Amino acid sequence: ISRQDAEFSRLIRERDKWRCRRCGTQYSVGSRGLHCAHIVGRRNRELRWDERNAVALCFFHHSWWHENPLEAAAWIRQELGDELVDELRRIAARPKKVRETRHARP
Repeated sequence: ISRQDAEFSRLIRERDKWRCRRCGTQYSVGSRGLHCAHIVGRRNRELRWDERNAVALCFFHHSWWHENPLEAAAWIRQELGDELVDELRRIAARPKKVRETRHARP
């Protein structure tokens, strides 16, 4: 995990006051038991470090998030609201620039 990812994770956990957004459990500052969970996956570089695209979740609820996508989607809509979730989906769906690839010369 890059320094930028680590800093982003810390900022999200601080923003959420070191509490799991799902169950409300309080964690001590710097705890590894509280995770930064992305709504749209980290592979989407446009949203990777966007504060609107992440919530703090305890280990249990971060696992739940990945194992129960339909329930998680319903919960995040309730938690963040339809407007924000729809905006994140629009951003994620935007066409990306195609990078020119260089091929090795024979």
